[in-house]
Amino acid sequence: MTSVNGSSPIRVIVVDDQELVRSGLRRILRRRDGLEIVAECADGSEVIGALEAHPADVVVMDLRMRHVDGITATGMVRALPSAPPVLVLTTFDEDELVSGALRAGAAGFILKDSPAEELVMAVRSVALGDAWLDPAITGRVLATYRSAVEPVGAAAVEVDELTDRELEVLRGLASGWTNSEIAERLVISELTVKSHIGRIFAKLDLRDRAAAIVFAYDHGIVRPAI
Repeated sequence: MTSVNGSSPIRVIVVDDQELVRSGLRRILRRRDGLEIVAECADGSEVIGALEAHPADVVVMDLRMRHVDGITATGMVRALPSAPPVLVLTTFDEDELVSGALRAGAAGFILKDSPAEELVMAVRSVALGDAWLDPAITGRVLATYRSAVEPVGAAAVEVDELTDRELEVLRGLASGWTNSEIAERLVISELTVKSHIGRIFAKLDLRDRAAAIVFAYDHGIVRPAI
């Protein structure tokens, strides 16, 4: 049961093997900003136990850890019933790891040296069901992602299956707009936006917003700056 309701703080579990990083995140993800770190893990092997003891709305996940890495831990989290979204913390040279985390179900990624306010926005976005893909490395990460996925067969989904309105919604989603922003810009209701997104996921066989963003970049619906 999520606490993302506008009054209770967003509950966060931090998973990183460096105490210095965890200490920095403690200073950034604060209750006065509507966030609360409910547990910290020094390895991916600890995250399932932490979630059992401390229900959370977001897991902030490092990628390189000694025993269980962030990709494996992300897959473990996403396999849980009512799994919280995972926001990956990355450095500028971890494109292959980040693409692996996306395939494992991560809702997005952000550079470790991003400004504090950007990290807060990223956590809030994924807690609300949105995706967050750091624009500084999105192009490279998606290029790596494309090189690792299975080839698409002739009978697979096509962009042509989408209506014009669904294509507009997908373009907005891939541009990082929230449901309310898509509704405002397309002059439709948020309920209609949610209905369109549900049909987009069904038609394209996509599991979440991050997968939809990858699809949009992969098919030239939006183009990353590389």
